[in-house]
Amino acid sequence: MIDGEQLKRNILSDMRVELSDEFDRNFERKAFFTEKWKPRAYKYPKGSLLMVTGTLRRSIKAEIRDNGVRFTSAVPYAAIHNEGGSGTKSVRQHTRTSKKGKPYTVKAHTRKFTMPKRQFVGDGKRTQEIIKGIITDNVAKFNIQLSQFIRK
Repeated sequence: MIDGEQLKRNILSDMRVELSDEFDRNFERKAFFTEKWKPRAYKYPKGSLLMVTGTLRRSIKAEIRDNGVRFTSAVPYAAIHNEGGSGTKSVRQHTRTSKKGKPYTVKAHTRKFTMPKRQFVGDGKRTQEIIKGIITDNVAKFNIQLSQFIRK
C-alpha cells in the first residue's frame, strides 16, 4: 500500500528523471523546448552550439531537495549561458604569429562580452506541463491502489 509520503517521493523521483531527460534534449533541439537559441555571431567549426566538448551538457545534475528537484552545474559558465548577461573575461599574456610570420606578444588584458540567453534548464510553460502530467499520473496510480485496498 502506498502512503502520502511514498506518493510524494514517487512524484519527485519521476520529476527528476523526466525533467533531466527533457533538459538534456534541449541541447539536441538547440532550444529551450520550442524557444530556439540565438545563433552564433560567427561560424565555429569545432562543434554544435553549446556542445563543442559536451562538458556543459554532461555537467547538469538533478537532485531531490525538500519538496522539489534542483538542477545544478559545476561548470562556471553554465549560468551565463542559461540566463544570458554581460561580464568581463581575462585574457592571459600569450604569443601570436603575424601574417608575415613574425612572433609578437599580446599583453594580458580584460575583454567585455555580452552573452545572449540560451536557456537549457529552468521553469517555463512546458516544464509546468510536464510536472502536472507527472502529478496526475502518480495520483491516478495512487487512487487505483487505494480503491483496490478499500474493496478488500
